[in-house]
Amino acid sequence: MFDGKNILITGGTGSFGKKYTKILLEKYKPNKIIIYSRDELKQYEMSQEYNSKCMRYFIGDVRDASRLKKAMNDVDYVIHAAALKHVPIAEYNPMECIKTNINGAQNVIDAAMENGVKKTIALSTDKAANPVNLYGATKLASDKLFVAANNLVGNQDIQFSVVRYGNVIGSRGSVVPYFKKLIKNEAKALPITDEKMTRFLITLEEGVEFVLKNFERMQGGEIFVPKIPSMKITDLAKALAPNIPHEIIGIRPGEKLHEIMCPSDDSHLTLEFENHFVIQPTITFTKVRDYKINELGEKGKKVKQGFEYNSGDNTLWYKKEDILKIVKDI
Repeated sequence: MFDGKNILITGGTGSFGKKYTKILLEKYKPNKIIIYSRDELKQYEMSQEYNSKCMRYFIGDVRDASRLKKAMNDVDYVIHAAALKHVPIAEYNPMECIKTNINGAQNVIDAAMENGVKKTIALSTDKAANPVNLYGATKLASDKLFVAANNLVGNQDIQFSVVRYGNVIGSRGSVVPYFKKLIKNEAKALPITDEKMTRFLITLEEGVEFVLKNFERMQGGEIFVPKIPSMKITDLAKALAPNIPHEIIGIRPGEKLHEIMCPSDDSHLTLEFENHFVIQPTITFTKVRDYKINELGEKGKKVKQGFEYNSGDNTLWYKKEDILKIVKDI
């Protein structure tokens, strides 16, 4: 579906944007891939690696509504990946996080509607479910904006959906490269916030493939959640460095012990498919949709009342050898 199409990625120089671009170039023949981000150095570096004739590099911030509208001219699909994501930094700089993650989200929506972009998917996070930190709260607000945008398009063939997943293994700022750096520097101990802490983990390629597939599945208004494994942070540390002891440092500002992707409060809206969940909108759109059957013909069923998709009681878990193979591939 991406052959001959124009695709724009906000925050496109990040880990996700680069992998998404790589897979688009390998598997499809897009007319244009537009990388929209604010860091000129990252854009320059990415342009040295990805210099296909279809590549376009736009300097711009999602806070800049007019620049976004120009960048989305004649665009077919948008992936909104730009965000301020560091939990403790967001706690100390709340307004900056709000400007990018909430105001920026609305700017993306407005620009997409003004340019008649057919499909837009916004990337979310497990921290947006029952948020306890500012980052999660801003992403929940962003999710709500993208879902509600489907009620503003009238008769236009324009759709907005959300993809929510857990921590990406090996992405910048995540725990795996942090632990690897400490191990390389011969740290005497690895810092662990809490011995019981668990997280959902997904590889970058799995995240990209899930988003690509959801462009085909989406009807507009869904929050897509993949079924992915969990891992205890202590088990991750032991897998990477079995001979280095752990130092318990306490939970950081805004952290949870376990992450949630489908809250129990949304169980009446949650549908289970073979390899993913869909959280249906809380509001009814002008155009009524049957989310139990998606655009690929896949069928879902309602989950039990009170169901919660929680990293602490997940049915899928990473084993030591799984993590070591993934880290080696990275």
